[in-house]
Amino acid sequence: MLIGRIEDALEHDNLRAVAGKVNLIFTSPPFPLVRKKRYGNETGEQYLKWLESLAPRLSDLLAPQGSIVIEIGNSWEPGVPVMSTLGLEALLAFKRAGNLHLCQQLICHNPARLPSPAQWVNVNRERLKDSFTHVWWMSRDHHPKADNRRVLLPYSGHMKGLLKSKKYNSGVRPSGHVISTSGFLTDHGGAIAPNVLRISEDDAALPEALLQFSGTSADFKYREYCKTHGHELHPARMQMGLAGFLIEFLTEPGDLILDPFGGSNTTGYAAESLKRRWLSVEASADYALGSRGRFIEQEEKAA
Repeated sequence: MLIGRIEDALEHDNLRAVAGKVNLIFTSPPFPLVRKKRYGNETGEQYLKWLESLAPRLSDLLAPQGSIVIEIGNSWEPGVPVMSTLGLEALLAFKRAGNLHLCQQLICHNPARLPSPAQWVNVNRERLKDSFTHVWWMSRDHHPKADNRRVLLPYSGHMKGLLKSKKYNSGVRPSGHVISTSGFLTDHGGAIAPNVLRISEDDAALPEALLQFSGTSADFKYREYCKTHGHELHPARMQMGLAGFLIEFLTEPGDLILDPFGGSNTTGYAAESLKRRWLSVEASADYALGSRGRFIEQEEKAA
């Protein structure tokens, strides 16, 4: 993990050495909030220009079939219950500046999120609470490395019944789709994951293949380490299930993952657990040092 601003880290030998070799850049940049936070978010039009300026340099780090995945949360106009479009504008500017293709949009739904924006949800009661963030998957190639068979979900009880009985109603559906007589008779080991992911602290809410990334246990080690060693907790930590899911979907063991805004290094920990190589960049030395708490188990095994 490199300690420093991503603008400076891009000039560092460690990142220069991996130009054209990064298989996945997975990150959640500081959101374009209306107020400055301690983790260093830009505000207003500065956010758009800042994110846009990073796009070409980050894109140059990608392997030919590499991907960039960016999580961007919702933001609001100051003082009024109106959503800001700044995050979407910044995303489009980033895509154009990096000469990237938009592969797919994913929605990360976290039902356990606290109600926000508090003024308009809890006090005035004028809005519904925000419970999701946008996740944007981009690439330089039309066909980046990806395999949805690595992130199959358990079949539903209904599908298990169909596979067992080998009987279902084939033919033309009202939508116009034609279902063949044998289209659902093959057991592929699981169902194809949708592009809406439900992530919460409840293990049962995570995809079966990613139960090892329980948000509760992984975060507990980090929180305890920070408390014991006097490090400040990062206030906007990445969901472990989301990081693990996309790393498995878009990379293979041995591939290289980069997180330009490492924070508490959820990405690095998920990559390490899935036997990927990783690099993270974090501007705050305290957040970077606190992130070591995620790796205590690996360090103890190595010792």
